Amino acid sequence: MANARHNLTVIVLAAGGGTRMKSKTMKVLHPVGGRSMIGHVLTAVREIEPERIVAVVGHQREQVGPHIQELVPDAVLAVQETQDGTGHAVRVAVEAAGTTGGTVLVVTGDTPLLRGDSLRAFAEEHEAAQRAVSILSGLVPDPFGYGRIVRNDEGDVEAIVEEKDATAAQREIREINSGILAFDAEFLLEALPKIDNDNAKGEYYLTDAVQLARDAGLTVGAHPIDDVMQTEGANDRAQLAELGRELNRRIVTQWMKDGVTVMDPATTWIDADVVLAPDVTILPGTQLLGATVVAEDAVIGPDCTLKDCEIGSGARVVRAHAELAVIGEGANVGPFSYLRPGSEVRARGKIGAFVETKNSVIGEGAKVPHLSYVGDAEVGEGANIGAGTIVANYDGVKKHRTKVGRHAKTGANNTFVAPVEIGDGAGTAGGTVVRRDVPPGALAVSGGPQRNLEGWAERKRPGTAQAEAAAAATGQEPQGERDASHEDRSGVGQTGSGEEQS
Repeated sequence: MANARHNLTVIVLAAGGGTRMKSKTMKVLHPVGGRSMIGHVLTAVREIEPERIVAVVGHQREQVGPHIQELVPDAVLAVQETQDGTGHAVRVAVEAAGTTGGTVLVVTGDTPLLRGDSLRAFAEEHEAAQRAVSILSGLVPDPFGYGRIVRNDEGDVEAIVEEKDATAAQREIREINSGILAFDAEFLLEALPKIDNDNAKGEYYLTDAVQLARDAGLTVGAHPIDDVMQTEGANDRAQLAELGRELNRRIVTQWMKDGVTVMDPATTWIDADVVLAPDVTILPGTQLLGATVVAEDAVIGPDCTLKDCEIGSGARVVRAHAELAVIGEGANVGPFSYLRPGSEVRARGKIGAFVETKNSVIGEGAKVPHLSYVGDAEVGEGANIGAGTIVANYDGVKKHRTKVGRHAKTGANNTFVAPVEIGDGAGTAGGTVVRRDVPPGALAVSGGPQRNLEGWAERKRPGTAQAEAAAAATGQEPQGERDASHEDRSGVGQTGSGEEQS
């Protein structure tokens, strides 16, 4: 037998319809732990470095095929036009791959817990024993519903017996068939044409090859996997959720063993491709998704969702949502912040409460502390953006950029009408609408001078608590209703806020 790394073909079965999912999305494409189910399987397969990977596609192959080739560009796609059973699927795959020798490993595309080291151990044991067929099996406390592995006195496999066909004694067998098989390629090529569809479903069953091997006097064995959960598949969304919880439990547990503090594993979700450094702390209610990377000493949470983000060492992110964002070393984000794609908060920067950013750079030590929207902007080193600031980046047709210079200080309730530049060391007054560039060191003021209309409350709100409070504060007697109809020659209308109409 050839070494698995040099003459190993892996066939991934991904042609079934998955009707129990009740979904327009093909079963093996449903996500779990940040990857599709078949994405997890292909990751495990690639770890054993086979000579070729063949994926059998059929139902909704316009979805499945491109996804597989995106993950494994050199994979061979074998099309099973009609789903006539696993034996037929493998025959289609062998024909597409042109396999003539070595080992053929057959796996299913809906087992997201499968690991590469388990597949490697299975293939190596199969080759070392020089078997015609090997079955990846598992010992379970309740084997109901599974095909049983029936062994002879020498420990060789005599048959796989399905639940409905098993005798009372065979139903007591706890060793089950996982559906993952290894074959000597020469035997498989001879056996596939001999498998018939003389059964209730009219399908070609790959497991019939076991009996063909026994009839030919060849060796058939089983390799019990210690972690049988790796072979579990998902046929509906309830099973998918169960596998997702188990996968997440394993991921979180491994990160804790690697030096990450997870305050509450039950409320923490970490995708398979996330990378965490030692001494990261994750607080309850946190989701780290996609290709998120978190550096050492960062504290994430509580109640954060970060997808495809890069978090620097010592950063602090609390009650925030971010996607495709970069948060630098020692930066602070949150609470209740939203960092949209293209946001970058550089070292020691700050994004505060109820702030939204998009496609913007917040420079080193710069701050956007409160109640603001910053889109398509660059905020310079050490600048401070006042509360309630809006970067008006969209003119109805195009997006424009705004630049705030180094150590600029802008006032509260500002609007920056892009494109506009506020120079280094410049400032803006509270309530300013900035429509033109502000030179370095200048102060921009757009509001007129304040006017105070003395006695307004007593004249325009007679008999109210407001008027009484004003009168008490000024030491005057409240005016009666007789004054309420007097014309206000100031020209101020009846506003609810008491502010001047403009």
